[in-house]
Amino acid sequence: MVKKQMAEPAPGNNYQPDHAQFLVGTFARITGRPLLAVEDARALYHAPFPILSHNTDEDPVLTYGNLAAQKLWEMDWDALTALPSRLTAEPAERGQRDAMFAEMRAKGFIENYAGIRVSATGKRFEIRNAIIWPLLAEDGTKLGEAATFKDYTFL
Repeated sequence: MVKKQMAEPAPGNNYQPDHAQFLVGTFARITGRPLLAVEDARALYHAPFPILSHNTDEDPVLTYGNLAAQKLWEMDWDALTALPSRLTAEPAERGQRDAMFAEMRAKGFIENYAGIRVSATGKRFEIRNAIIWPLLAEDGTKLGEAATFKDYTFL
């Protein structure tokens, strides 16, 4: 079965409020604090820092990337949300990325992750103090994982 990508958040679909609420709701439930000062779908999509999520496929694919994430990775919505999330990092960095996810799964969430990432055009950047959390349904079913960070530097 082929999974359909979520349409890009826009005024016509109210910026995908169900996914947006799921992201901000799980963040608050797991970390005990809000993701944004104003937690609505438009604010999430237009936040001045990257917010991403991926699904639970064997090779997880990005399901959401706000405008800041699209700009940083130099991809539009369609390209970003078709990307296996492992490809956000260079091959040499993927082992460290995998270790981070293992740590997050063991601890519940992490908020001090640092790692090297690469844009679509090959620009390398280091993210620091990233918060990584699981996307859990109310019944505890894991539906994906998400990340956000405000601190990054181009290398």
